[in-house]
Amino acid sequence: MAILALKSRPTEITADADTSGPIELVRYVCAIGAMQSAAAIPRVVPITHCGPGCADKQYVNLAFYNGFQGSGYGGGPVVPSTNASQREVIFGGADRLRELIDSTQTVLDADLFVVLTGCIPDLVGDDVGSVVRDFQKKGVPIVYAETGGFRGNNFTGHEAVTRAIIEQYLGEWDGVRNKGLVNLWSLLPYQNTFWRGDLEEIKRLLEGIGLKVNVLFGPDSAGLSEWRDIPHAQFNLVLSPWLGLSTARLLEERFYQPFLHIPVLPIGARQSGEFLRQVAEFAGLAPEPVEAFIAREETRYYNYIDGFTDFYSEYWWGLPAKFAVVGDSAYNLALTKFLVTQLGLIPAKQIVTEDPPVEHRDAIREQFRNIDHDVSVEIEFIEDSYQIHQSIRNADFGHKPPIIFGTTWERDLVKEMKGSLVEVGFPASYEVVLSRSYVGYRGALSLLERIYSTVVSHSA
Repeated sequence: MAILALKSRPTEITADADTSGPIELVRYVCAIGAMQSAAAIPRVVPITHCGPGCADKQYVNLAFYNGFQGSGYGGGPVVPSTNASQREVIFGGADRLRELIDSTQTVLDADLFVVLTGCIPDLVGDDVGSVVRDFQKKGVPIVYAETGGFRGNNFTGHEAVTRAIIEQYLGEWDGVRNKGLVNLWSLLPYQNTFWRGDLEEIKRLLEGIGLKVNVLFGPDSAGLSEWRDIPHAQFNLVLSPWLGLSTARLLEERFYQPFLHIPVLPIGARQSGEFLRQVAEFAGLAPEPVEAFIAREETRYYNYIDGFTDFYSEYWWGLPAKFAVVGDSAYNLALTKFLVTQLGLIPAKQIVTEDPPVEHRDAIREQFRNIDHDVSVEIEFIEDSYQIHQSIRNADFGHKPPIIFGTTWERDLVKEMKGSLVEVGFPASYEVVLSRSYVGYRGALSLLERIYSTVVSHSA
């Protein structure tokens, strides 16, 4: 795990805490970490033009000490890098990059190469675009994205990569639309520890009501053929509070595609049913097959819940009543809504950590203020872990030990508070994650198992 600088500690925690200095125990990586977004597309290989160690740090943080997800086909130790040094700072690194792209084509078999830049070439002004365009003219499948660390974190880097592929790789729209085909823009690959299983469950639900899905990332994606098919989709589905919105707007402008924005990831029967009905209405699907699919899923779901209620009703005295969630806005919102509306738990503290763009923050706040018809939650946007932990210490959890949905960074804090911890986001260094999901009908059952196994084992 990366060593992270300690920032100056303010005396008071505010809803939008100061992040002008170094951040203690960060919960994201820099923009070039989007190399893992490129690697999440089957048979796509990122090429990094950056300083020595930069690419390795992104991989180790995102894909190793975060559920031990592994590098995939083209990520992690596979990623070629210029390892720019003092020579490239003085004389420029364009020739070194050209050399690397040439050799990469010889050594690695890929359907697309994505060049990502780090701080050094972005600061010294290397004309990466010119280098890449020379290869594009020769028919090499390659694009580039400027992802220097000062440009933002891996969330904004992810948007830069998707924009690069859309603008530099996709051709003009031929005017054909395939009714029932949807492009899915949702979780951030590798940053979200459970992204593979979550995307699989979302795709399963959408296909269950009669849609075809370009899932675009992960093992369920067909790779570049899905990306080439993007312009033919009936619409784009943005399933997150804000990530993917700029991509959907780009596609609306470029290919005249409408998009549906649903801010809340569905967890459990109530949210999943609402989600599917909303998508079905937007897609113009007949309601009868949709309702039949929802009924089948709910029958299965509540059959398992029926067995769970024996435990829940008999063990009530040992279960937590209040909870806190520390994590990115997508999972934070989804978990809070599920825990409140379907388990009846009381939110004590909700902290959003990914530094969402300022223009989206009011919309995120509004979603939390409407968690349920009688539950409103005020959130805090904080990146620094010292401030996060102080805020949680100051929260009112009542007379019972709290349950915290957070990360590895909360382990010592939870021990101090004699509570329980469920690791649900980056970094999750005590979880080994293969295909686990916490969304949809099936993911909710896995989440319930995880929550109450953690609580019961803690009470032993």
